[in-house]
Amino acid sequence: MFFTTLLEETFRVFGELYDDALSSGQQAFLLEESNESPDVFKLSVGSLPPGEKASISLDYVTELAVQADDGLRLCLPAVLNPRYKPQGKNMDSAAGTQVSSVPAGSVPYSLSLRAHVTSPHPISKVESNCPLEPLNYLNTEKTQATVSLAAGHKFDRDVELLVYYQDAHKPTAIVEAPQTSAKPGTLMGDPVVMLSLYPEFPKDVMSLMIGHGEFIFVVDRSGSMDSPIHSGPGAQNRIGSARDTLLLLLKSLPMGCYFNIIGFGSSHEMFFPWAQLQLLFSFGIGEGASSALISGMAKQGGGHAQFITGQDRMQPKVRLFALQPAVVDISVNWNVPKGVSVTPLSPPIRVVFQGQRALLYAQLTGEVMALTTTDGSVTVKYSLAEKPVENQLSFSLKPAVDTGLTVHRLGAQTLIRSLEMEERERDGDEKKEGVKEKVVELSIQSGVISAFTAFIAVQKGVGKAVQGPLLHRQVPTPIFLTIGCPIPSELQSPVPLPTPENEPLLQLISLQKASGSWILDPALAEVLGKPQEDVAKPMPAQEVWATVLALVWLYGFKMEAQEEWQFLAIKAVSWIKAQKGSYSRLMVKSELVTFLPYKICPGQL
Repeated sequence: MFFTTLLEETFRVFGELYDDALSSGQQAFLLEESNESPDVFKLSVGSLPPGEKASISLDYVTELAVQADDGLRLCLPAVLNPRYKPQGKNMDSAAGTQVSSVPAGSVPYSLSLRAHVTSPHPISKVESNCPLEPLNYLNTEKTQATVSLAAGHKFDRDVELLVYYQDAHKPTAIVEAPQTSAKPGTLMGDPVVMLSLYPEFPKDVMSLMIGHGEFIFVVDRSGSMDSPIHSGPGAQNRIGSARDTLLLLLKSLPMGCYFNIIGFGSSHEMFFPWAQLQLLFSFGIGEGASSALISGMAKQGGGHAQFITGQDRMQPKVRLFALQPAVVDISVNWNVPKGVSVTPLSPPIRVVFQGQRALLYAQLTGEVMALTTTDGSVTVKYSLAEKPVENQLSFSLKPAVDTGLTVHRLGAQTLIRSLEMEERERDGDEKKEGVKEKVVELSIQSGVISAFTAFIAVQKGVGKAVQGPLLHRQVPTPIFLTIGCPIPSELQSPVPLPTPENEPLLQLISLQKASGSWILDPALAEVLGKPQEDVAKPMPAQEVWATVLALVWLYGFKMEAQEEWQFLAIKAVSWIKAQKGSYSRLMVKSELVTFLPYKICPGQL
């Protein structure tokens, strides 16, 4: 088996090597990255005699996305094909091959999965959207555990594992020993340190709002958005969920903010003729969303990504992060012994928003293994809500040998992606000399595939050329994951989809004016569950009365969804306070005591 790499045009020569091996009767495989998406790979295996099986083992290294509830998410997508294919767009076979579909639960294959979880902090629990065997701890500290899917799992949906651990917001620094066979001074031949920064935002900070801002909402309106957000009964389609979420975001904007809406599919269209995008927060909706696209957009836009899958509602995960204070003025200072230097592998961190985790990788070069001092430290300073924060972490410069080399490969992947982006952004003569060569060198050294490299393996030996025509066998996929195609009527759920007209919270949000107030009308009375004549009290300021009623209904009946409506409530309270002299606080409170079926705490008004 051997690994080879070529630069220049695509993977034409790789294909020739693979075809030559097959034509001579040798067994071979070719693994290459999709031209369309770096998180999709194409694996070709050939020259298997009839009835024989092939077993292929691949190591896949990736950073786990942090979720709103502090869990780390690993997703194994059940279907990578067919991705939605825009009209007139040529896609390579790895991303555009059409496959047959069958109803969910009828796929002719199953999935067995066993995960070994290791954490610097005690593991609290592991959850999944699929049935799991009980969590098995491997040590008394509970920092290592194994978990498996229940036997007989049909791979008819994306498999998600959510890992929760203690002290999630505590910064950590992990040093991994070098590869013993690698040359010192190279990435794999030196220790690599990974720094994790996941700041905790206190509740009093989260209640603060930045007064003004400019927001551009980019909405996918392609055919993929016609698919349901999940496979359960009553699933809303993705465009419907995006519509309701956009309504919530627009209503949450404070007065004085600018906004624009950009819709894209086979073409794009702006609500207003011009927009300048500064920060981008991206959201992958439903199963099969491209993680490379969603995460890549957020990374380049200076924001962060969230994924909405399973039975999750989109609204709680989508917040106006840019209106809240963020971690800024971030500095990272390394303290290592003389003779050791720290070479960053990650681009510098400019800002960290609530719910966002930042990972930094660095290479420790010099006479590390010959040191008598075994400890180093790193100091992380930043500002949150204009208050300085400082964390100092110690780490060992001589960690135990780790044959997995996970941290090294994650660091290599981070550096490779940064260099690839630098290569794409430069045109013609402006391309920086040696960037592509450096990517190739890193890829071969670390074993991490790139846009310019591919794995090819050939089983050497006497082979016999394959004779006769090749037969193509279709492996069907679950039909509910078919993106961009309508679902057959017999498989559609009869449960009505939630809309602003039959979901009380969304209906109340849709009734709020841009100023933050509500008006007394039959629609508001319907949401409050009161007859129109009971709502229309003879108050001196009807609009103030209506706004107070809407707020108290939110606090009385929708506290579990407070993260969704907190910004529009802040805007409503600000509007009420601006109406000086137009209402009596005592009168409003006395009317509410008789109007509402529960008691009011004094602090609610």
